[in-house]
Amino acid sequence: MQFIALTSIGIENLLLEELQSQGLEVVKQSVGSVRFTADSLAVQKFCMTTRFATRVMMLIDEHENINNKDDLYKFARFQGWQEWFGPKQTFAVEFNGTNRELKNTQFSGLVIKDAIVDYFQDLYEQRPSVDKQEANVRVIAKLNKQKIALYIDYSGPRLSDRGYRTKQGRAPIRENLAAALVQRSGWLSDTSKPLFDPCCGSGTLLIEAASMALNIPANLNKDFAFKRLPGFRDAKFKELKTELKQAQLDKPLWIIGQDIDAQVLETARGNAKRAGLEQYIRFNDGDASQLTCVAKRPGTLLSNLPYGERLGSMAELINLYRGMGDRFKKHYKDWSLALLGTDEALFKTLKLSSKKRYKFKNGPLDVSLYLYDMDERQVAQNEQAGALHFEQSRAFANRVKKNKQALKSWLKKEQVEAYRVYDADIPEYNVAVDVYGESAVVFEYAAPKEIDELVANKRLQDVITLTAETLDIDPSNIAVKVRKKQKGQEQYNALSKQNRVQVVEEFGAKFKVNLFDYLDTGLFLDHRLARRYIQQNAKNKRVLNLFAYTGSASVHAALGGAKAVTTVDMSKTYLKWAEENFALNELRNPRFRFEQADCLKWLEHAQGQYDLIFLDPPTFSNSKRMKEVFDVQRDHIQLLEWVKKILSPGGTLLFSNNKRGFKMDEIGLMGLGLKAENVSDQTLSPDFKRNKQIHNSWLITHG
Repeated sequence: MQFIALTSIGIENLLLEELQSQGLEVVKQSVGSVRFTADSLAVQKFCMTTRFATRVMMLIDEHENINNKDDLYKFARFQGWQEWFGPKQTFAVEFNGTNRELKNTQFSGLVIKDAIVDYFQDLYEQRPSVDKQEANVRVIAKLNKQKIALYIDYSGPRLSDRGYRTKQGRAPIRENLAAALVQRSGWLSDTSKPLFDPCCGSGTLLIEAASMALNIPANLNKDFAFKRLPGFRDAKFKELKTELKQAQLDKPLWIIGQDIDAQVLETARGNAKRAGLEQYIRFNDGDASQLTCVAKRPGTLLSNLPYGERLGSMAELINLYRGMGDRFKKHYKDWSLALLGTDEALFKTLKLSSKKRYKFKNGPLDVSLYLYDMDERQVAQNEQAGALHFEQSRAFANRVKKNKQALKSWLKKEQVEAYRVYDADIPEYNVAVDVYGESAVVFEYAAPKEIDELVANKRLQDVITLTAETLDIDPSNIAVKVRKKQKGQEQYNALSKQNRVQVVEEFGAKFKVNLFDYLDTGLFLDHRLARRYIQQNAKNKRVLNLFAYTGSASVHAALGGAKAVTTVDMSKTYLKWAEENFALNELRNPRFRFEQADCLKWLEHAQGQYDLIFLDPPTFSNSKRMKEVFDVQRDHIQLLEWVKKILSPGGTLLFSNNKRGFKMDEIGLMGLGLKAENVSDQTLSPDFKRNKQIHNSWLITHG
């Protein structure tokens, strides 16, 4: 009989070797699969022992000329289905692939289902039932252009689910990939040596390693699909199972797992216990960035290192990798390292020379396993390696230091805790660095097309390292974000919310900021002096804050003694944030109101009069109030016309926007009976003097 074993991309060669080691004849290797021939008992043994296959299917038939529905029906209708199941059993059909005529997999699956049902109806005058969830037999069809292959599911539930994991770590890998990594690491050639995973998570790598070293069958107790096929012989199967159990080994193993997360370590211990391997693996609390040697004898260090999906802060990752690289050289001489990750640039920060690299897929992610020999030459040639990629990066650090020194007295005098310390001062280091108390944000602007991406990544890594060093900020408190033009529907999305909140002060006001979960932090630093103007001019006034974001200008108005403050924004999240900022400053008054609304639409129905209005609209915005997308340059006169209706006769409008090169339509403004004073320079704090185009501001009053 002919079978096909499926696996993940990158594991095919190991699967092929595994099949051959069991004496099975390989017919063909393809991407993600290997086809082979075997008798039923041999393939049952393979299903129980395979480390690398995810599924095994038995080939029924193939055909190379399937063009349409009729071809598909005839092909399926004239198979000998009674060889595999009877009319009283249930079945299900899985269909994969399309061609020019057969474009819908669900429809194609129904065609095969009808053919099978008609076959049994003609032969037995009975129709088998379809059961998609608990079918006795599963039929799988794979179509590639005009070529189709029909299979019966032989193995059943996914073979890579070994059954010992009830919970997973932060960056889970499937058991078959874990087994592949163990195999590629080289540790199995001498299992008397130590095996150590410094970022062990839920312990999958180490559990698979122990199981392989002890020759424990991977899938001994599964409910295999082949048990429900006519050729299955229970007595023979039980004999085979006994043989496999007797072939298991029992020998001492030196396997150590470490992780910084105590909760995840408990999961790992539970997983090892369910796998029956708890006595072979020791799990310890430990920080990978503070590695010391775990054994006097050299061994293998194997780990799925943290990457972007697992930790939110790139700064923390770079610091971790750099620290690990130094400690590998210091404490792991003569060890073999096998390290899995996604980002080649991060691995460069280890300052190690890999001897080999294997590419795999971990779900949708492209990952690579890098192998290193920590011999004398490797350690010696890297001991002198500098921490930076480019020595000229020191110029960035010097500029940051100089800028901070220049701002020092102003920051102390004004009690400002959040400020910009660098903004693309040096063209090659095209970032902005904002300090928030004991934390910082690095905004990376998109590099020009002519700049190599790897060079840009290395410069960014230097920037992060030097930001931590120069400002004396822990890398775990540095958020790294990218501001660039989005492609298509691409949006900035936090991979996982960290919910790390801190409080900063300016001019006596306190604000909640979140540096890690959003592109913006909750406080626009460049509008600091505009907010102070509002505080200084709000006493006994009715204040309106439109496009209010997190309500920072509203807080300043309330602190300045405003009689009433109305805060309007479309986002429920930001309005709640605004209310939290009010609570933080102990501001409670029934005349402090928060309204969730599209500001342009809100203006249409706005009533009452306001003595001080802060209007800071986005450069562009979608709004039901506008026929087209709102454009602040094109539509600002229309916007000011709406606002004029609610500006009291002696009132003041502080109008601001961030569009570079914005020009006020002075004739249009005169037509509205308004006059404007450009106060852009007066609203630029010392930390933004280097970027005079960052915003535009006007004081507008009735003419």
